[in-house]
Amino acid sequence: MELILKYFPNLTDIQKTQFEALYELYTEWNAKINVISRKDIENLYEHHVLHSLAIAEIIQFKAGTSVLDVGTGGGFPGIPLAIMFPEVNFRLIDSIGKKINVATEVANAISLKNVVLKHMRLQEEKEKFDFVVSRAVMPLGDLIKLIKNNIKKEQINALPNGLICLKGGELVQEIQPYKKVAELFEVSDYFSEEYFTTKKAVYIPM
Repeated sequence: MELILKYFPNLTDIQKTQFEALYELYTEWNAKINVISRKDIENLYEHHVLHSLAIAEIIQFKAGTSVLDVGTGGGFPGIPLAIMFPEVNFRLIDSIGKKINVATEVANAISLKNVVLKHMRLQEEKEKFDFVVSRAVMPLGDLIKLIKNNIKKEQINALPNGLICLKGGELVQEIQPYKKVAELFEVSDYFSEEYFTTKKAVYIPM
């Protein structure tokens, strides 16, 4: 939790309480349904919560923004972002029901009012959103093809509507087809922990 406060010192008391509750909730649920690797659960705040919040360093979503989290798994990046932006509407979807069940239980336990969780495949999602976010869910080209009809035309944020994707490793080939419009962010520019040295975020306006 100190890690979150190191980078986000201005959280409200409600936000602090919600972030603090995550460790116990995920540890408890992960013992029943494996949504985070068992070895990794002690790194929850660094590897999952803070990593998700890299998106909050790239954009400050305005109140009323709608965000779709594709392949959310146990709720990343959607749940940390929903805590950070209580005036923003999040929809978290995943094709694996038991993962959505865990994310739903966590969201309910911390009284997150701005998230809707659905067990569904991306191809079934017909609504439109200002932004789509995801964490290494599939190759960029595949994801862009699937979400192109899910992005609203009207803009309300400083960045044009589009996709923000958290990725690791070598991305030159993957972003090649979009290099004229894509912006690549080094997560290590925001967070100094060694874990983030290979982590990147890709923004593609659509």
